[in-house]
Amino acid sequence: MDLFVVFRNKRFRQVVMIILGVALCLALILLIRAQDNQSKADKKGVNLTKTMAVQTGSASRVEKDAIRPFRVKVPNDALVDLRRRIAATRWPDKETVDDQSQGASLAKLQELVHYWGTGYDWRKVEAKLNSYPQFITNIDGVDIHFIHVRSKEKNAMPLIVTHGWPGSVIEQLKIIDPLVDPVAHGGRAEDAFDVVIPSLPGYGFSGKPTGTGWDPGHIARAWGELMKRLGYTRYAAQGGDWGSVVTINMGLQAPAGLLGIHTNLAPAIPPEVAAALAMGGPAPTGLSEKEQAAFNTSLAGAKAGRLAYFTMLTAQPQAVGYGMTDSPAGLAGFLLVHPGFASWKYGNDPQQTLTKDDVLDDITLYWLTNTATSAGRLYWENKGKSPVIAPLWKTTEISLPVAITVFGEDAYRPPESWARRAYKNLIYFHEVDKGGHFAAWEQPEIFAAELRAAFKALR
Repeated sequence: MDLFVVFRNKRFRQVVMIILGVALCLALILLIRAQDNQSKADKKGVNLTKTMAVQTGSASRVEKDAIRPFRVKVPNDALVDLRRRIAATRWPDKETVDDQSQGASLAKLQELVHYWGTGYDWRKVEAKLNSYPQFITNIDGVDIHFIHVRSKEKNAMPLIVTHGWPGSVIEQLKIIDPLVDPVAHGGRAEDAFDVVIPSLPGYGFSGKPTGTGWDPGHIARAWGELMKRLGYTRYAAQGGDWGSVVTINMGLQAPAGLLGIHTNLAPAIPPEVAAALAMGGPAPTGLSEKEQAAFNTSLAGAKAGRLAYFTMLTAQPQAVGYGMTDSPAGLAGFLLVHPGFASWKYGNDPQQTLTKDDVLDDITLYWLTNTATSAGRLYWENKGKSPVIAPLWKTTEISLPVAITVFGEDAYRPPESWARRAYKNLIYFHEVDKGGHFAAWEQPEIFAAELRAAFKALR
């Protein structure tokens, strides 16, 4: 049939117009439904860039303070995109010095990032995370992710352990088994712990605060609420780095059930020493040999710019965040500026326990959850308060028992004399040779043994 004749037919044109109209209406309905579904998904936090995970249960169908099971499940597309971005890295020119005084060296970082894009396997640490019970609960409007492992031993002591920056719950994965099953790791059955390891707000799989106010004190109160929700009426708390400051705040707040605290980064620098450091020296008179050594180390670190990251994140975390969010190499380069990473060889030194995979597990978690910026805001919330100066945290007002371990490879090693001035109820102080700033990560067996000894008197 002649097509021209067909299109001239009035009835045919009417039928075509009706069909097109119906099709257009259906398309509009489908578009509106798709947008509505996406909006609902965004509100629940089920978009890929926010959680990268599968949760059992819907926040809209459970009680406000409910505890929901959680499993990590990163889409393969996210891993493909990561490798693509790594391959497209635009590198700067080589540093003009032979050390790391200008930041992570080009050759060292390129080697690590090349492995990240070609040989590293995220699925291994994902499987490790999922081998432990994980949960989500909403506290003060923010979803808090945490690992919770109960010991098989009777009368195990509940313990909440808090990580820092640029760490994550991955820091503590190696201490879970020695703590919950001490018999298999050189301890006794009565040394067992139930272990709770939360992700700080804005870190890892926890939610990102959309407003201000989530400072260390607020997080400490949230941790008290978390332990209450878990049904614990007697428990202890431990922390390093930011986790130390959160734990110190818990000691100050003394929530119901908290028996005592342990830290491996104790705020202990006394006021006159802090004042001398702020002026760039000289040291106060009358310091002991150990006190003088601690002063010299702190002063040298400040002059070398080792706290530059602290200053920048405190001032403008959003500004730093753009590069870390857009470039995997930029993220790695900034996280590795932390002094705790300074001496790591990333698997090239058989004397060190940490490998390339250990380092990349942590950095990849920041990348996949897009939390470099939200995590950095904790510095801004803290308003520049040094985590190691005792008067800033009112340590002398803590009445609960305090335990401290100083790890010999950490840059900050406060002497016992300072610790006893700072904490009136110091029940345990011990120095160990091995282990640095990320002691639980680096020396998990030693770290677990320290916690057993530190809290023995409180069982």
